[in-house]
Amino acid sequence: MAGATGLVGASLVACLCEDPGVAEVHALARRDLPCAHPTLRVHRVDFAALPALPPVDEVYLALGTTIAVAGSQAAFRAVDFDANLAVARAAQAAGARRLGLVSAMGANTRSQVFYNRVKGELEAALAVLGFDGLVIARPSLLRGNRTALGQPLRAGELRWAKVDALLRPLLPRGLRAIDGSDVAAALAATVPNARGRVLLTSAMMQDAQSRAAQIRVTA
Repeated sequence: MAGATGLVGASLVACLCEDPGVAEVHALARRDLPCAHPTLRVHRVDFAALPALPPVDEVYLALGTTIAVAGSQAAFRAVDFDANLAVARAAQAAGARRLGLVSAMGANTRSQVFYNRVKGELEAALAVLGFDGLVIARPSLLRGNRTALGQPLRAGELRWAKVDALLRPLLPRGLRAIDGSDVAAALAATVPNARGRVLLTSAMMQDAQSRAAQIRVTA
């Protein structure tokens, strides 16, 4: 698990730790986590120089930042592309056969928006690694308490939260803001049995009752 201190990552760690089918959860982080669990193992790492990882079956990638926080496009790419890809390769070397990724709704290698283009390039880079299952979650703007996680508030999320609060019943499901915990739950439920490439749209992840029936697989 990479990105365990983030909005989706923190919820995903909780999901995995409470799963009776999971023996150990290995969280890669730059700092200690504010949580503990008998199955949780925290590894403080430098994502630019990862050590060999312990044997694992699955890898979850939730590392992400913004250009405003990172300070430049190059620094943003170092986190959202380079660090995620490095973890994927290291986990695959450690035995991982399935991967879950927190991407973005507009991810596209040809996007004119730098953020979306990097997200699309990461999806493409992961697709050629040969995992048995690759689950890509593409949420719309995320909802959740970043302050409680010690993270800076994101201006885009704040602006969209106001629109969402006013117009939510009128917005298409795919455009509604989504709780980070819903994204985490979708990944935790889907990755263990995934085959081929599985795309989880924001609308699908917001409907917990029919999520399994709506998953679109494009192997």
